[in-house]
Amino acid sequence: MKLLKSSLLGSAAAFAAVGAAHAADLPVKKAVPIEYVRVCTAYGAGFFYIPGTDTCLRISGRARFEGGYMTSNSRGTGNGDTSGYQGRMRINLDARTQTAYGTLRAFTRLDAGARTGYSGVGQSGTQQRIGQAYPGLGNDSFGRDSQFVNVDKAFIQFAGLTAGRASSFFDFYAHDFEFAGASAGSDVASTNLLAYTAAFGNGLSATLSVEDPIYRRTPIFSPYSVGVTTNGGIGGVAVLAVTNQPTPVFITYNTRGLPTGYGYVDTIQRTRLPDFVGALRLDQAWGSAQLSAATHELNVGNESQASGQPIAPIAHARNTQGWAVQGGLKVNAPFIAPGDALYLQGAYGEGAQLYTGYSAFTGSYTQTTATLQGQKFNQFFSDATINPFTGQLQTSQSFTVVGSYLHYWTPEWRSAVFSSYGEQSFSQSARAAQGVASSLANIGGSLAVGAPGTRFYNLSEALRNTYQIVAGASLIWSPVKDLDIGVEGYYTQIGVKNGRVIDKDKSPTAYSNVAGINAGTFVPRTVTQDSVPSVRLRVQRDF
Repeated sequence: MKLLKSSLLGSAAAFAAVGAAHAADLPVKKAVPIEYVRVCTAYGAGFFYIPGTDTCLRISGRARFEGGYMTSNSRGTGNGDTSGYQGRMRINLDARTQTAYGTLRAFTRLDAGARTGYSGVGQSGTQQRIGQAYPGLGNDSFGRDSQFVNVDKAFIQFAGLTAGRASSFFDFYAHDFEFAGASAGSDVASTNLLAYTAAFGNGLSATLSVEDPIYRRTPIFSPYSVGVTTNGGIGGVAVLAVTNQPTPVFITYNTRGLPTGYGYVDTIQRTRLPDFVGALRLDQAWGSAQLSAATHELNVGNESQASGQPIAPIAHARNTQGWAVQGGLKVNAPFIAPGDALYLQGAYGEGAQLYTGYSAFTGSYTQTTATLQGQKFNQFFSDATINPFTGQLQTSQSFTVVGSYLHYWTPEWRSAVFSSYGEQSFSQSARAAQGVASSLANIGGSLAVGAPGTRFYNLSEALRNTYQIVAGASLIWSPVKDLDIGVEGYYTQIGVKNGRVIDKDKSPTAYSNVAGINAGTFVPRTVTQDSVPSVRLRVQRDF
């Protein structure tokens, strides 16, 4: 037995020795070294090196729920919704590389969401008009349901150059302390631009920016509403597919010099020149200050003759330059509480309403709209009118002022108060000329100005000078870092600066009875202002 065990152990040892000898002759395959993600500290927290490169990347984002309530004056077609809800997402990618010329940066941001309910929370005509939102077409969803996707940011920064889709360099406050962004003030979230910023030291910089004019256009006034809706015109907000927007101009006169015939000018604007924006900015420990200015071209299309009218030339100015200026001040107030800050801002523009932000609450990219459900009258936002006698573009004027203060009661509790006032006006000659054209062309509806001197002309809402007041406050609780649970309430009032207008809520058939109004056989209800309170609840997590 001992002999057998010794033999087996000896054989095993021999086999092991032979195996070891053969293994020593085989090539050894080395494991590929693992490249671990490294933290990048050059640009702040959250950055890491993309493996295999010297580029640092930060991934961040946001998830948000929001619900809102706004009173409704009417349960008529398209009205009656008092609540609205939305869920939103955001993804940010921030890539930076250090070069001999400084930091090379690329930043992208994608926003998306789903919204239902009343206008302002449930769906957005403003976003539909610029192709960022897609309405539901169902019986109970059209005008009340919207999905949207927005490439909010996609820009490159290098050696003072900014190129791509970014915030306009004209903007300053941009509703920084607000949920709804209801106060009057310039806030174009994104535009396409090419800009150069020169830094002079001590926080002083100057920027010259060439920007896309499309996102700053308010339509030139036309007394016709031309277009088709995506659902055949049934209910809700009309999604217009307009290819021609005619405005009458006079082409024939009688022996007394009174107009007897008219043709049309197409007021849909063509893209010729970009907007030119300049900004001078100061950033220091106490806060920031900025002066900005912009030019904005207004232009119209060709002439056409009305049916049955003789051919005659229509002399008119096909383009003119609008402009706007703005001043803003931000003061940090850590002596009251850490994080406290005050914003003050004012803007004035001619033919550049979206640069002053007068339409921020009611809705942009349309010449007239109503956000208040069952609104008593509409505001008009046109950047210009065409004088039918001369064919010249006559610009409108607008201005806004806004103030907002953020206060931290504790590190977990903060609140903001904000208020704004704005006006938009049209010259008396511009409105009167449109009234003559409206009468000659027999234009009706709420876009009709009416014949000057008549009662309807005095009561019509078209091209009236209006004002807007917004005041609100919020309270936000942040129990943990990057989580906000808050509520915001605000009050909005719109009104005419002089005279009265027809109350479309109380006299809904008034615009179809112009003859009765002028003859005194029909007396419509009238108003000078309309107002609405709103409230929003928000739960938001940033990461």
